[in-house]
Amino acid sequence: MKKIQEILAQDSFSKEDLIGLLNAEGEDRTLLFKESQTRKEKEVGKKVFFRGLVEFSNICSKDCLYCGIRKSNQYVFRYEATDEEILDACLFAWKNRFASVVLQSGELSSPAFVDRVDGLLKKIKQLSNNELGITLSCGEQSRETYLRWKESGAHRYLLRIESSNQDLYYKIHPKNERHSFDRRLEALRLLRETGYQVGTGVMVGLPFQTMEDLANDLLFFKEMDIDMCGMGPYIEHEHTPLFEHKDGLKTRQYRFDLTLRMIATLRLLMPDINIAAATALQAIDPAGREKALAIGANVIMPNLTPCDYRKEYKLYDDKPCMDEDAELCKNCMEARIEIAGSEIGYDEWGDSKHFFKRSK
Repeated sequence: MKKIQEILAQDSFSKEDLIGLLNAEGEDRTLLFKESQTRKEKEVGKKVFFRGLVEFSNICSKDCLYCGIRKSNQYVFRYEATDEEILDACLFAWKNRFASVVLQSGELSSPAFVDRVDGLLKKIKQLSNNELGITLSCGEQSRETYLRWKESGAHRYLLRIESSNQDLYYKIHPKNERHSFDRRLEALRLLRETGYQVGTGVMVGLPFQTMEDLANDLLFFKEMDIDMCGMGPYIEHEHTPLFEHKDGLKTRQYRFDLTLRMIATLRLLMPDINIAAATALQAIDPAGREKALAIGANVIMPNLTPCDYRKEYKLYDDKPCMDEDAELCKNCMEARIEIAGSEIGYDEWGDSKHFFKRSK
């Protein structure tokens, strides 16, 4: 088996190499993190880019077995933020030089939902003099919908695969037409074809998940030629079917540490993509997002969702930053980025460098 120094000296990696990096402990892990930090600074610089996150609705048509806002969860108060509330959050982002926002919701595809998102995109562009970049995370849609939203102002899209192993996918999703693995893959391809910067990601530390699964997830990102990625530790939610497997999980600290190794390894595998420091990291370690920024991540998402709604957008238990208003969240993020030894890319969209290379 190769030594860590030999693997780190390479420009390409086999599955066995990736597994070796994901298993790195002690001095090997230190070397991995040092190399991923160096590669990050060389390829994408020290800047960290803000994406003001607006979770505008928790109404969802899906019944994913891990998710706290799944359709069958009767313990959730369902909400839709008003257009005014959403636009106020986006105005805050624009005035505070965030440069970009993320509109995130449960998965719906009704004509009314599609029309509403389309209208919001146009209004956000209007209120910001076309200056705010917009990422959408609104699930699987048709080619026509993706094109329509793109024309109205969205240019990045996050659609997490959650696991690239089809068998594991169906252990964390119902196996039916609404939760089709093939349709998820097709949606990612449609996003690529319709010109978006495409993001996806997985949960780390799922029940039934192996190290080989995670290495294959990384290879899946490479094969799909993604532009951005969001990965976080799996954190169980008590009102979900997957909660029954909680006793078989690795510790939360193990899941946290493994997520950091996934981020660092992905930075080596795809050096010029954008990688987000997921909020779920902070649910386990108060300095979780700073640690991710230090070893490879370059995007962070201050939560601008109105505080009255945040507790109802709980995809997992112990979600942090539930009571911070937008101003407090901004100040907190600025401090965290400074602690991580990075600088904030104010007034910059912070688009994926990889996207422009592959689009030439």
